[in-house]
Amino acid sequence: MENDAIIEALELTGKLMELHNENPFKIKAYSTAAFKLSKLRYDFAGKSKEDIEAIEGIGKGISSKIFELITKESTEELEGLLKKTPDGVIEIMGVKGLGPKKVRQLWLELQIESIGELLYACNENRLVTLKGFGEKTQLQVKNNIEFKLLNTNKFHYAALEGPLIALVEAITTLQPKLPIAIVGEMARKCEVIERIDILIGGDLTSDVTAMEMRLPLNVNYLFCSSSEFMYKQLELSSTSDHLHKIGFATVKGKEFNSVQKIYEALSLPFIEPELREGLSEVEVAKRNALPKLIELNDLKGVLHNHTTYSDGVHSVKEMADYCKELGYTYFGICDHSKSAFYANGLTSERVVQQQAEIDLLNSTDLDFKILKGIESDVLNDGSLDYPDEILQTFDFVVASIHSNLKMSEEKATARLIKAIENPYTSILGHPTGRLLLARKGYPIDHKKVIDACAANGVAMELNAHPYRLDIDWRWIPYCLEKGVKVSINPDAHHKEGFKDMYFGVCVARKGMLDKDNCLNALSLPELMHAFKK
Repeated sequence: MENDAIIEALELTGKLMELHNENPFKIKAYSTAAFKLSKLRYDFAGKSKEDIEAIEGIGKGISSKIFELITKESTEELEGLLKKTPDGVIEIMGVKGLGPKKVRQLWLELQIESIGELLYACNENRLVTLKGFGEKTQLQVKNNIEFKLLNTNKFHYAALEGPLIALVEAITTLQPKLPIAIVGEMARKCEVIERIDILIGGDLTSDVTAMEMRLPLNVNYLFCSSSEFMYKQLELSSTSDHLHKIGFATVKGKEFNSVQKIYEALSLPFIEPELREGLSEVEVAKRNALPKLIELNDLKGVLHNHTTYSDGVHSVKEMADYCKELGYTYFGICDHSKSAFYANGLTSERVVQQQAEIDLLNSTDLDFKILKGIESDVLNDGSLDYPDEILQTFDFVVASIHSNLKMSEEKATARLIKAIENPYTSILGHPTGRLLLARKGYPIDHKKVIDACAANGVAMELNAHPYRLDIDWRWIPYCLEKGVKVSINPDAHHKEGFKDMYFGVCVARKGMLDKDNCLNALSLPELMHAFKK
C-alpha cells in the first residue's frame, strides 16, 4: 500500500467512526495522522513497524494500524466499520461539503443511501427539512454532486505517469523488439486524464496483468503493424483539430521511420506532443516561430515553499539543504501570513525571527541563497496581510487568496487587481484557487488580471502542485504576449514537494513557455534585480 492509499484508509476510518458516533479522541488521532502523511508523502516500501513509529506526529496506536494496512491492505477496525455502513452512504461522504455528521442525518432521518437518492432529494427540496440545512446548503450539495459525477473516473496526470511508465518498461523488458509508445492524453501530458492508451506495433504476447493493477484506469491497447507505427503514433498523440490543421490525411499510407519525418513531409517543424491540442501551435509552427520549450534543468531556483514556521513539515535548513542537493542555486521561503491562522501563519514577531535564521544560514553558505519571501493572504478588500513596514522586509511577496472563495467574477477580479497593484507584490499566487477534480475555483477575467500584472511588473504563478496547476496553461500564451513572466512554483510543504516542479514544467510546455519568459529560470542576480524593480 502506497502513501496515498494509506492516507485514504486512515481518513475513511476516522470519518466512519464519526458517522457512527464513536470515540472522538480516536477520530482525531486518525484525522491528524492522515493530515501529517498528506504533507509528508512518506515512502512506506520495506518499512518496519519501528520505522513507522519513528515518524514525527504518528503515535504508536496509529503506527500499528498503518503497519496493518501495509501488510494486509486493510485493518480489522476499518473492515468492521465498512460492514455496518451501506456502500452508498460511504459514497455520499465523498461529496464536498458533507461531513460525517450531516451524512448521518441524511442517512438516518431521510433514509438516503446513495448519491442518486441524495440528488433526487435535492431536486425535491427535501434537505431543507433537516436541522442545520437550508436552501443555500441544499443548492451547494446539489452543485457538488453534479461536479463529482462530472469528474468520475478522471485522474490527475501525476497519479498515473509513474505506474504507466513502469508498465511500458515491463513490456519492453519482456518483448524488447516490440515497438511501443504511450499515446493519447498521457502523451500530451494533459493535467486531467480520462483514458490511458498504449500503441503497440505488433502482438502483445506477455501477461502484464499484475502491472496493470497499479493503475486506477483500464489500459487501452491499440495495435498496428510495425510499418505504420510512426504514423499511428502521431495520429493517436494528437487531437483531431491538430491533425486537420497539419493536413495529416495527405500522408496517409506512407511509411515513416520517425514522427519528425512526418512533419518534414508536411513542410512543418517538429511539434512536441504536449502542444498537439489544435489551438495555435500549427499557425505558430508555420511561421517558424515555435519556441524552444522550457525544460526542468532550465530552472535555477525554487520559489514559494513552506517550512515548520507555518504548516510545512521540514525546517528552513532541511528544505534549503535538499533544494541545494537537487542542483538549484536559490530557494524562496513563502510561509503563510498572519491571517492564515489555520496554517499557523506568521505574526510580525515570528517574521523577524525567521528572517534572522535565514540571515544566519546565508552567512554560512555563500554558494546558495535563501530568499526571504512570504505568501501574503489577499484579504477580502484586496489588501495584503501585513503593514508596509513588514512587507518591505521581504525579498519578494507571493499574493494569494485563501479565504472567502465564493465570489462573482467581478468581485474576484477586482480583489486580485488591487493585490497586484500593491507595490510589494512580486508574484500572483494560484490565481483561481482551483483544485483539479475537487474544486472549480472562483471565476476571474483572466485578461484583466494578466493586463494588471503587465502594468505592475508582477509575475504570474504556475502553481506546480498536480492538484492546482494554476494558472491554467491555456492562458500562458496571453501572459507571454503581454510580457508577463511565469513563475513555476511547487508550493512545497515538505522536501518531496520540490519534485512537483516537473509537473509544472509539463503544463508550462503546453502553454509554449520558454526559459526566457520564466521567472525562476533567471540567475540569482537577474532575479534579485527583477524583484527590486
